[in-house]
Amino acid sequence: MCMTRLRILILDDHPIFRLGLKELFSSEPDFLVVGETTGGGDAVRMAYKVRPNVILLDNRMPGSSTANLLTEFNRAKCGARTVLMVDELRQSEIIEALQLGARGVLGKDSPPELFLKCVRAVIGGQFWIGQESVVRLVEILKDPSLAPKECFGLTPRELQITEAIVDGLTNRDIALQFSLSQQTVKNHINKIFDKVGVSSRLELAMFVVHHDILNGSYALSRLVNGPYAFSRLRAS
Repeated sequence: MCMTRLRILILDDHPIFRLGLKELFSSEPDFLVVGETTGGGDAVRMAYKVRPNVILLDNRMPGSSTANLLTEFNRAKCGARTVLMVDELRQSEIIEALQLGARGVLGKDSPPELFLKCVRAVIGGQFWIGQESVVRLVEILKDPSLAPKECFGLTPRELQITEAIVDGLTNRDIALQFSLSQQTVKNHINKIFDKVGVSSRLELAMFVVHHDILNGSYALSRLVNGPYAFSRLRAS
């Protein structure tokens, strides 16, 4: 029986690094490298041509900014999931990449097996923030936070409950903290889910990071260190 191989497109302007990635993925029976390019100007055209499942995107591509490329990939609806490869993990880049549709952010100095795990994770519908980056992220989170953006119609009380959920509190904990009944808390949570279009606490936590609803560094720190502290975040 023929195995369906996962199609990889590599976008990086460093020949040695690009060759290393190509050899890594070509050595795995379930992967097929279908294209590579050194310039951002060719990226979207090539994605249309080779129809990859995953795009490995260097965050310093000549010819186009990372933000523009992520936006173009989303607009093109080519069906690929993008992993941003970075020289240094910065809070602002992680949050912006997630907001613009990236499924993962991975340090370029990561060990080879982590690249394989990352790609398999995003193919499986998960988000990925490199496991090896936890220590550095904790340091990065000491920087000034990004300003919150939209609140998606959430009331002040719903924002408080959203923060409590991201912090890992149970319905009972939230009820005690805000002097509410557990049923009232459940009602608030149902309204929050309806307003932002999610169906689970973990989806809400990821939504918060994607849209910077709460303090950006706080929300990301809870994903790294709190109840959702695994490098692969399921997006069911």
